Amino acid sequence: MSLAIQIRQHGGPEVLEIVEVLDASVGDPGPGEVRIRHRAIGLNFIDVYHRTGLYPLQLPATIGMEGAGVIEAVGEGVTHLRVGDRAAYASQPPGSYCEVRVMPAMCVCKLPDGIDFDTGAAMMLKGLTAQYLLLKTRPVEGLVPGDFVLFHAAAGGVGLIACQWAKALGLQLIGTAGSDAKCQWVLANGAAHAINYNTEDFAARVKEITGGQGVKVVYDSVGQDTWDKSLECLRPFGLMASFGNASGPVAPFSPGLLGAKGSLYVTRQTLFTHMASRQSTQAMADALFAVVLGGEVKIHIAQRYALADVQQAHRDLEARKTTGSTILTL
Repeated sequence: MSLAIQIRQHGGPEVLEIVEVLDASVGDPGPGEVRIRHRAIGLNFIDVYHRTGLYPLQLPATIGMEGAGVIEAVGEGVTHLRVGDRAAYASQPPGSYCEVRVMPAMCVCKLPDGIDFDTGAAMMLKGLTAQYLLLKTRPVEGLVPGDFVLFHAAAGGVGLIACQWAKALGLQLIGTAGSDAKCQWVLANGAAHAINYNTEDFAARVKEITGGQGVKVVYDSVGQDTWDKSLECLRPFGLMASFGNASGPVAPFSPGLLGAKGSLYVTRQTLFTHMASRQSTQAMADALFAVVLGGEVKIHIAQRYALADVQQAHRDLEARKTTGSTILTL
């Protein structure tokens, strides 16, 4: 028997149920699949979206998008992984909240020996998100060392990776967070400036920091609460890069607003568009592995919860009590 977390209906953390699953019922991998036994599982805000139904799933469902473990079986056509390999992934479909699963092999990557399972589970979805934002989601005028960028929720798992990676790229990252303590953590991880959005007007502060010019790009996973003022932070031809809705979806707006504010660009990015092939997935993972192994980016696991305590993990995540990365342990 193995454990899994399932939801039978959408709702609050209380809908997360612990169930026992016969290992035999997990089955063998089919063509293009692997069976992986997890050693650690990543927790991400997208898991909340799946649980609540903001991103609906066919129910009952096991949620979770990120994990690390050992490959137990390999299906036909899979050539980049072998039985016994240490591996990690950020992958569709959801289903990582379990001890063992069969899943598509395309987004599963062999984990370098220098990276342990906990780090692997904590870094894949968040690190690959930081990778595509900073390296592939760029304003029309590009980014060069010295440029200012604004990153919301910079004390979270994606944010702390982005702070460090941006510094390595020579960018001046302005990070927002919800407390002075979190702002100190953002600065300690490479941000050039930190703004407590609960005590400061972040748009006014950004204009002050940039000498009135604004930033070339805003990276925003918060959504509703930060959208309008984020547009005020952009310089002409700047890019508003939305990649999440932690405070709720952004309200409809007129495209004419973008012209009035300086011919701005807007994009809504998703990780799995960038990971649409085995080749692109591996290239992104290789870039992430390189900065972690090279020491430019450290993965901060600030919270660990037993898989059985997943309800509390979700409560803490939604209450913004967490910093850095969070994992579920087995």
